[in-house]
Amino acid sequence: MRSNLMSTNVEMEKITIPDILTKKKNNEKIAALTAYDFLMAEMLDEAGIDIVLIGDSVGMVISGYSTTLPVTMDQMIYHAKIVSNAVKRALVVVDMPFLSYQTSIEKGIENAGRFLKETESQAVKLEGGETVVDLVRKMVNYGIPVMGHIGLVPQSIHRFGSYKLQGKDPKIARQLRRDAKLLEEAGVFSMVLEKIPAILAKEISESISIPTIGIGAGPFCDGQILVSHDLLGIYDKFQPRFVRRYANLAKDMRKAFRNYLKDVRSGNFPSEDEYFK
Repeated sequence: MRSNLMSTNVEMEKITIPDILTKKKNNEKIAALTAYDFLMAEMLDEAGIDIVLIGDSVGMVISGYSTTLPVTMDQMIYHAKIVSNAVKRALVVVDMPFLSYQTSIEKGIENAGRFLKETESQAVKLEGGETVVDLVRKMVNYGIPVMGHIGLVPQSIHRFGSYKLQGKDPKIARQLRRDAKLLEEAGVFSMVLEKIPAILAKEISESISIPTIGIGAGPFCDGQILVSHDLLGIYDKFQPRFVRRYANLAKDMRKAFRNYLKDVRSGNFPSEDEYFK
């Protein structure tokens, strides 16, 4: 049975948005990771991860794009269906891809609604601060839970020019503080703080009542998120400073593939124990 696969320390009760809000009140750190396929999502869920994000980072780690910009709604719907089907306990959040919400409030609500209707995910995440506040307020009023995302927002990479630290400049830091407050007032239940100075992330986290989820934003956020392929060392084209590698699977996988190739060519695979007589 599936329950036998679960850790004895992990309860099967579904994590809800009120549960995530309560974690901040109780000073409990929130652990979030990304998933794009059934097996990865199932393993994250079994491990007890609180939030599973179907990130538009799928474009880079799965599809091989150089940025997240080419990712489409159809791609995100496909991966969100698979992940939602695997996850029984964690809160499932899905990224809204580039231009799925920026063109109009109506289009944003329609696309966000598709994720909840077609994939059984529980919330959407969108990038931006003051510029998306009206959209966020409308979504929340219509019953669509929203996770915010400020700081380095990868969908604006061409405006930034690179994946550089955000918020060192006092003017930008002031705007990020304002963005966080406005998003909270608009009704987001949490927000990602990406690649900003730790002291700024601390100030923002302490100034709002909703949880902050950091990525490259230091230890003072209410939780942390990483791309699972980075954590596992599967995606090893580069390693951001804020990524801790808990494994080096790319090296192990390449070795396994080479050994398989060698065994097939030498006739060592399959052995007598590996075929039917």
